[in-house]
Amino acid sequence: MAKLDVVDRGHDFSALHAAMQRYVDQDILAGLNCAVLQGRDLVDVHSVGWASKERQEPLTPHHVVRSYSDTKLITSIAVMLLVEGGQLGLDDPVERCLPALGNRQVLRPGATSLTDTEPAKGPITVRHLLTHTSGLSYGLLDPGTMIFEAYKQKAVLHPLNTLEQMVDKLGELPLLFHPGEGWEYSIATDVLGRLVEVVSGQRFGDFLRARIFEPLGMADTGFMLREEHKARFASYYVGADVFNPMKPGLTHKEHAPYPNAYLMDVPWQSGGGGLVSTLPDMLALLRSMLPGGPALLKPETIALMMSNQLPEGRTIKFANMGQIPGKGFGLGGAVTFAPGWGDTPASVAEFQWGGLAGTHWWISPKAGLAGIFQTQRHFAFWHPYYFECKPLIYQAVGLA
Repeated sequence: MAKLDVVDRGHDFSALHAAMQRYVDQDILAGLNCAVLQGRDLVDVHSVGWASKERQEPLTPHHVVRSYSDTKLITSIAVMLLVEGGQLGLDDPVERCLPALGNRQVLRPGATSLTDTEPAKGPITVRHLLTHTSGLSYGLLDPGTMIFEAYKQKAVLHPLNTLEQMVDKLGELPLLFHPGEGWEYSIATDVLGRLVEVVSGQRFGDFLRARIFEPLGMADTGFMLREEHKARFASYYVGADVFNPMKPGLTHKEHAPYPNAYLMDVPWQSGGGGLVSTLPDMLALLRSMLPGGPALLKPETIALMMSNQLPEGRTIKFANMGQIPGKGFGLGGAVTFAPGWGDTPASVAEFQWGGLAGTHWWISPKAGLAGIFQTQRHFAFWHPYYFECKPLIYQAVGLA
């Protein structure tokens, strides 16, 4: 297992550690890992709570966790490797490689049936997929809507789909909006996984292993748990009230996101949320995005990924939440262009995203900071713990 060497720069992270512990003591999180990079130096790593409450097994940085949408950064890097290699262009129509996504239909405003459509004004491009501006949806975060039900009925997210079958199913459904004319968190990153397969001629997981995991030494990251991982696999918990993330009480969830997940090799290698990983592996990934050391991508490519790609006046949004002020989107993660709720002024230009289970990575190029949080609680993306704890990191290094 990778050794984590902490460089002492004299910062006081005690307020951060106390806040982390409080979420465990209040039975809101079972356990929480945090690591902080200043430049490329690891200046703090801290673990609180349990990998398994039932077994009273303390959480460590080396426990394997469900990455969920942390996977999206890795998929986006894979795509940018192909862009740098001249095998893809950001503004290439994806139908050249994925013909099922050509000649798309778009739901008319106020449509009440899936057939109330009009032809798309233009093709879906690689950039649209990377920025969630393709018009695709997820069938995950907006239950009860017509498009949610359509994705569900088509079993678009089913683990027994190959990525090719997933794309074929998507080709039979309309888009929510014309490509490039809106923002909707979507299955687009999973489509990018299929694009990588077609362009590279490799199964998606094989490409990730050869081009990202092995070069960076990410030995504990993959779509399936190896035998030696199973004893280190952190348990997954559901809160007492999914609509009240601060209500105490946790229940162990045995099978997430589906029976025997990560224990067998399923056809669907989800580029949007299918990986497991560890804190050291994710640190290796973040370091590859920071200046001053070995990198997978050119500095100009990394800078492009971290720059807001949305037009002026457009921000990201989620079902039942509306627009998120100050948050645009780059090539694989959100970009803070103005401080919003829970942000410090120094967080402007942050590039960040997280997963459904409460894992979260962030890179602040202006502040020279980066970090990772890892917990395992259902529907804990942008959980209150994150908005309390991250500013304490800026405070500890004198930037708040």
